[in-house]
Amino acid sequence: MNLVSIFEDLPDFRVDRNKRHRLVDIMVIAVTAFICGADGWTEVEDFGESKQDWFASFLELPNGIPSHDTFCRVFRLLNPVHFEDCFLRWIESIQDKTKGEIIAIDGKTLRRSYNTGKGKPAVHMVSAWANTNGLVLGQVKTEEKSNEITAIPELLSKLSLAGCIVTIDAMGCQKAIATQIHNQEADYVLALKGNQGLLHDDIKTYLDHAISHKKPLDYHEEVDAGHGRIETRRCWVTEDIAWLAPKAVW
Repeated sequence: MNLVSIFEDLPDFRVDRNKRHRLVDIMVIAVTAFICGADGWTEVEDFGESKQDWFASFLELPNGIPSHDTFCRVFRLLNPVHFEDCFLRWIESIQDKTKGEIIAIDGKTLRRSYNTGKGKPAVHMVSAWANTNGLVLGQVKTEEKSNEITAIPELLSKLSLAGCIVTIDAMGCQKAIATQIHNQEADYVLALKGNQGLLHDDIKTYLDHAISHKKPLDYHEEVDAGHGRIETRRCWVTEDIAWLAPKAVW
């Protein structure tokens, strides 16, 4: 599906008598402008005018390119959930899906997004990054990092994961999240730390014993230099989990 056909499904909240521009035209011009580096509504308008002949080849543009005030007003009043749904459907349609695509789920706090004077905390976003395609497939905003546990299932539900490998840090190492990924026909790599105390202790004890007694394990080592130091990373892997008591619930 192309960008025009997807945004034609976006509900138009405007009163008919105030419509000088089609909503789909506004959406397509704005999204295209920002993808091409526009920073602000004035630059979106300038971009639209510079590419007006090209836009006119597939958009109706009944009154030309909208003004920057029109772009600002429409996006300020637009339902963000409806917009996100259309945008994510477009991203899904253009990504080159490959078997074994790695989708990294990660949370980041946006710089300067807090307002101490108004008691507004910093915005924390949980994002899904497709490694092969180099695309952010989706994002969910949370008020605090601790809310990632509830945000991750919401984000996963928006994605088509079949055949992919989902990676999440220790915050997302939860039975319900593992079950959801499995139900969406994907595999997972979850970081395991102290938040799963007994499981972490059991696996650490097993691997420490296997390594010290030189049991057959898959092994990989790589050395990197950077930031004024040399880093050596060693990874041991085993498929022997018959001894792991809680394996059925994972």
